Amino acid sequence: MTTATTDERALEELQREHGPALLSFLLGLTYGDRQRAEDLLQETLVRAWQHPEAFEAPYESMRPWLFTVGRRLAIDARRSRMARPAEIGDGVLAGTPDPSDVTESAVAALDVRAAVRELSPEHRAVLVRIYFDGLSVKEAAADLGIPAGTVKSRSHYALRALGRCLPGYSRTLSGSLPS
Repeated sequence: MTTATTDERALEELQREHGPALLSFLLGLTYGDRQRAEDLLQETLVRAWQHPEAFEAPYESMRPWLFTVGRRLAIDARRSRMARPAEIGDGVLAGTPDPSDVTESAVAALDVRAAVRELSPEHRAVLVRIYFDGLSVKEAAADLGIPAGTVKSRSHYALRALGRCLPGYSRTLSGSLPS
């Protein structure tokens, strides 16, 4: 193809002939994200326009060149997204409590204390030894006079009960036990 006179027509023909197959290929690389795949398709066609020598390559078809360029663009785009931290909206920031405000932590402490009071005495005793006194499972077992497995079981069920009472705190309650 001669690029000087048929540049626009060559690109139109290229898009008409290879566009649907390239879009389908890029949809697979973007896990079905049509917007991202269309952006990559357009960028691939821009690259073809910027490199008219590709039209004169010894290929029977431009398809291998287009697919290679599209694949590399998809890889570059993914790497670029993975290198950046996830963006959050203003709504999340507005709903996040100020870390210097002690009111939130005081309210949380009151909520936790009230929920701990609702536990059975056996469950409460295990949690107090492990989480408030900082004892290990073995130390709590020795202090309470029960097997270590019972300490683990009671703490598991106590944390589940607290998670039901304190739904907003369930992520922090699902931590592991000290050994």
